[in-house]
Amino acid sequence: MKELKHLNKYFKKYWLKLLLGIGITIIARIFSLVMPSYVKKSIETVENYFAKSISKTEATDELLTYILIIFGSALLAGAFTFLMRQTIINVSRYIEYDLKNEVFNHYQFLSLNFYKKNRTGDLMNRISEDINQVRLYAGPAIMYGINALTLFACLIPLMFIKAPTLAAYTLLPLPILSILVYQISKIIHKRSTVVQEYLSSLSTFTQEVFSGVSVIKAYALEAKTNAELESIALDGRDKSMRLAKVNAWFFPLMVLLIGVSNILVIYIGGKQFISGEIESIGVIAEFILYVNMLTWPVAIVGWLTSIVQRAEASQKRINEFLKAEPEIKNDVNIETPIQGKIEFKDVSFTYEDTEITALKNISFVINEGETVAILGKTGSGKSTILDLVSRLYDVSSGEILIDDVPIKKLNLTSLRESIGAVPQDAFLFSDTIKNNIRFGKHDATDDEVVNVTKNAVVHQNIMGFSKQYDTVLGERGITLSGGQKQRVSIARALLKDPEIYAFDDCLSAVDTETEEEILNNLKKASRNKTTLIVSHRVSSAKNANKILILEDGQLLQEGTHDQLNTADGYYKELYHSQLSEKES
Repeated sequence: MKELKHLNKYFKKYWLKLLLGIGITIIARIFSLVMPSYVKKSIETVENYFAKSISKTEATDELLTYILIIFGSALLAGAFTFLMRQTIINVSRYIEYDLKNEVFNHYQFLSLNFYKKNRTGDLMNRISEDINQVRLYAGPAIMYGINALTLFACLIPLMFIKAPTLAAYTLLPLPILSILVYQISKIIHKRSTVVQEYLSSLSTFTQEVFSGVSVIKAYALEAKTNAELESIALDGRDKSMRLAKVNAWFFPLMVLLIGVSNILVIYIGGKQFISGEIESIGVIAEFILYVNMLTWPVAIVGWLTSIVQRAEASQKRINEFLKAEPEIKNDVNIETPIQGKIEFKDVSFTYEDTEITALKNISFVINEGETVAILGKTGSGKSTILDLVSRLYDVSSGEILIDDVPIKKLNLTSLRESIGAVPQDAFLFSDTIKNNIRFGKHDATDDEVVNVTKNAVVHQNIMGFSKQYDTVLGERGITLSGGQKQRVSIARALLKDPEIYAFDDCLSAVDTETEEEILNNLKKASRNKTTLIVSHRVSSAKNANKILILEDGQLLQEGTHDQLNTADGYYKELYHSQLSEKES
């Protein structure tokens, strides 16, 4: 139960509603206890009538009174049971809402390395399926648990008061049941954990298949994918069946033990009635009703045990992520305005997951308002520079300064709000084109949106859609072509109007003519803004104030287009190679 202690803060938050629910539960159960005693009185009335001790009219009046009392108490018990569900179950929904928000907010603060180590399907399963298991503990388990405890607390003493010997024999099977429940619950806990882990694997597999369905179709791998899913499903079936087989023991055991109790009531009670130890056969009927009232609380012990064990297994998985600390921490609480000067001092960086050293002792200065192009072969460390400027990672050694201030001494939110990043793999949400562009500036006007799309040379494409800017994109922007997605991402960054632009090879999917037009527009839009352009094309770099050439994580060349084009090296070779390709 130690893992479930995490929920105590939510129970404290909603303690008043819980307390009200507990009170209503107790009242509902008290009203339900009225029926057995009046059934006994009704039988005694019939006995008295046949014994000629009361008249037919008196017997009829008494029976009618008892029936009305039984009916009224049943109605009140039902009404309070409804209110019980409206309080305690509602609290579980509130807790589910709060816990999902807590997990989601924590996800957002975790660093990129966390997402490289954990699969999306597993993350989704913990915030959905695992939290649902916890909700069952926070609501139904508590409600039915209090319900059962109230009945035990009221019924058992009442039974001993009315007929101690009969009560002792009737309740004899319950300790046996408790021992069996304890033993089986330990097995349930282990197998519940295995099932939850399997569900994460299933979610991960299906999420990857749905995201990569175009690749699967292109390679005609549907049959292979179906076979893999069938294998995973069969494994899950086996694990779920192992858990179900243990759970299946509970109900038959409950029925058996309750049946034994009923037999004991009839046998022992009958002997006591014959010997005169109990005065009325109505006591036997009353005890049978008591035993059957205990059937549900006793039977639910197994279900409650299963729920608690599954909830603890799920909460343990949730706590694992909630305990994960973000590697990138914001240690500055006040806002720190950004102007745009960037300096790398002997910066080296190694990716933790792959242990690949992407940068080796890099040093350079980018003054405020300058445009700097970063070129190099694939894997030379170009994108890593942009990630470090956005502080998506912290350097392994060396130091990065923004406006002559160490980057760790800047407010992280202020830093990232001042950067308009356009990644190489443009990511668009399943929303309208307009809302995707407004992502960085939610209060932007329609005119502002249109203006930036014109600068990104995508306005005409958007107007070609039937719903134009209100066109809803598919997952990850699948509705658009690669070049259109890149240009919409550029428009999103331009609308933000930040102090620093970071374009990561974001024109790779457009033709050279469109690229030239976009670059000219960007030059105007980003005037007096610090701009970093990562590219494989010289055409994207030739008008920059400075060009950095990287190779194998090291700064190979640095200078203007004219300076680098007159010196032998990578840039000159690349320029003439691309120039000849263009002419041909």
